Amino acid sequence: MRKVLAAVVLAVVAATGLSACSSASDPNVLKVGTEGTYAPFSYQENGELTGYDVEVARVVGEKLGKRVEFVQTPWDSIFAGLESKRFDLVANQVTINPERTAKYSLSQPYTTSEGVIVTRADNTDITGLASLAGKTTAQSATSNWSQVAKDAGAKVEAVEGFVQAVQLLKAGRVDATVNDTLAVGEYTKKTADTGIKIAAKTGEVSKQAFAGRKDDAALVADVDRALAELAADGTLARLSDKYFGTDVSK
Repeated sequence: MRKVLAAVVLAVVAATGLSACSSASDPNVLKVGTEGTYAPFSYQENGELTGYDVEVARVVGEKLGKRVEFVQTPWDSIFAGLESKRFDLVANQVTINPERTAKYSLSQPYTTSEGVIVTRADNTDITGLASLAGKTTAQSATSNWSQVAKDAGAKVEAVEGFVQAVQLLKAGRVDATVNDTLAVGEYTKKTADTGIKIAAKTGEVSKQAFAGRKDDAALVADVDRALAELAADGTLARLSDKYFGTDVSK
């Protein structure tokens, strides 16, 4: 039901041009774009937006003396929202890569993780990235993991998120999906889904950051200072342990 309501809200936003943010000229507000459908990073719980990225964004806002307002946006249009100034930052596990570094102003990382390949539990063909050549994977079209799958020679079928990817995987419409080990772990912990398995690691360690516009580098510099303070006082480690049981902020 939460997903249905979220979809309706997003449809209304798209149709009317409205957003969840306040006046763009308010210097006391930090507008942050996030999915709200990507547990455990940004998701709905009891009707409230929460998650690791959401909480990190909130404490960064506190350090900057700003009130944080979130604008829920589908991943595949989240950078367009940033570029059109619907919000100031993206907080949604933005993986640092050369293309994004060239196009956006990225903060220092606040998450470190690795990629995994997920298949049906009975699959024995896929044992690593090389096995994806000629196979079909389900990925968010503009995600870092989509590029990883393509680089491995897979055909990518675009989906909105990991849950939909798993649905296609279990239905036999795709062979695998590549995603973050933390997101996969959260899914299996909550669902106890025995129909899928982690078939292999991608062998890549990724680092995730806040993304801002190139012309707003001063804001990202402030975010970096806030993140450094939050790392030093143990806040990032505490939030990390809350969601993952270990410190993934380093």
